[in-house]
Amino acid sequence: MDLSIRRICPADLDTVTKIEAACFPPAEAAKRETMARRIAAFPHSFLIAELEGAPAGLINGCVTSQQTITDDLFADASLHNPDGAYQSVFGLCVLPEYQRRGIAAQLMRAFCELARADGRKGVILTCKQHLIPYYEQFGFENLGVSQSVHGGAVWYDLLLRF
Repeated sequence: MDLSIRRICPADLDTVTKIEAACFPPAEAAKRETMARRIAAFPHSFLIAELEGAPAGLINGCVTSQQTITDDLFADASLHNPDGAYQSVFGLCVLPEYQRRGIAAQLMRAFCELARADGRKGVILTCKQHLIPYYEQFGFENLGVSQSVHGGAVWYDLLLRF
């Protein structure tokens, strides 16, 4: 499997918007304008995976001083704090046709390594209950039900401490 992971560039906007829309319900998926603001605000914290040269998945999130993700972070890319203590994960997604090949795990490992190299205290994310065991395999700790109501779903706060 020829998988490469690289940082995002502005030319990837339509590609990552399509990946996001294919992986999340409409109420949860970031729209094109939101993705554009994220790419502009935190390209260092936005990775894309390519399998055999074709876009396959992505991971992104702002840096914050908060230990949990709040809904305002999803909506407002200007809240990215490059000096913050925690790297957030807004989305980890792999196109359905490329799932079950370990791509999401490689994206997560690369993202966590980047956060560690940048001197962060850890990585934070929210996920649905059925995904908690997946993230626990990376060392994330379940902090319980999140205050986030993004997309009208019930989320759980997870934290990976370095």
